[in-house]
Amino acid sequence: MANWKSNVREVVPYTPGEQPKTKVIKLNTNENPYPPSPLVGKAISNIELDSLRKYPDPGCQSLISALAKYHGFDEENVFVGVGSDDVLAMSFLTFFNSEKPIFFPDITYSFYDVWASLFRIPFETKALDEEFKIIKSDYDMPCGGIVIPNPNAPTGIAEPVSFFEDIVKAHPECVVIIDEAYVDFGSESAMDLVRKYDNVLVVRTFSKSRAMAGNRIGYAIGSKQLIKYLSDCKFSFNSYTMDTITLQAGVASIEDDSYFKEKLDAVISTREWTKVQLKKLGFTFPDSKSNFIFAKHESMEASFIFEELKKRGIYVRYFSKPQRISNYLRISIGTDEEMQVFIDELKMILKGV
Repeated sequence: MANWKSNVREVVPYTPGEQPKTKVIKLNTNENPYPPSPLVGKAISNIELDSLRKYPDPGCQSLISALAKYHGFDEENVFVGVGSDDVLAMSFLTFFNSEKPIFFPDITYSFYDVWASLFRIPFETKALDEEFKIIKSDYDMPCGGIVIPNPNAPTGIAEPVSFFEDIVKAHPECVVIIDEAYVDFGSESAMDLVRKYDNVLVVRTFSKSRAMAGNRIGYAIGSKQLIKYLSDCKFSFNSYTMDTITLQAGVASIEDDSYFKEKLDAVISTREWTKVQLKKLGFTFPDSKSNFIFAKHESMEASFIFEELKKRGIYVRYFSKPQRISNYLRISIGTDEEMQVFIDELKMILKGV
């Protein structure tokens, strides 16, 4: 019998945060605690059932047009996909085809090494410093590409645009991807670099700040040449990646900017309140500019706190690997009421009650 397994592409898959089926306080997957704009609900309810028997617009024209107008770019500068994971995966496949390794941080979004392994892309991880910050000089050498989130995950640390511009200028030989999944929560976007450099791609998502993780919308802003290459690869893989309902919901979200900013302010306010409370309880953490806090306690193990919170119906994210972060918890920001319950339960756990 032939050994068919020798032809299988084996990879270690990405592990998403746990999705509990029961009613809990869910602070483990960085979801927005507030619903999307009411205009999104209205757009979905107005969709004609008969329209679903037809294929959606493969060019996603309505959504691309809305995003281009919102950010002040031409439509040819915009690419959309099924969540930023789809956009990033397609970007890896399109742009990272050198024999040289691509670079990304050692502690970062754990899907990067999965895609690199899946697509047989050589890669090197660059260690964060003792304060979990990216060391810019580590990215000075020639490479096949660079991908860095800003703010980084799971640390929540953000860097200024000048930091990324230095990296982009130093690497005209490759594409630099800046993953801005969390940028709306208080950090500075590098999107204007697209106007100055043809090798930078900024990737965003509707899953976090726009509270639409269930719809799966991601997009990229880049030079027209980058977007052309990316679109060609996408249409060679799957022409109909975004469904009719999601396209209309995405446009509706873009059109309600006041609601978007109101809920952003609410999350940021709650995050800052939570930082104060955690410090009072003996936690330390990098200064987060995202919708989560990456924290450790001065004397109690993260694994113990994680399990105790879970028993009380509160889910946070715990990473046992790598060892360097095994004593940290990543805590998503919920509503004011949810975070008050979280803090109250933490007090009880720390008291041994």
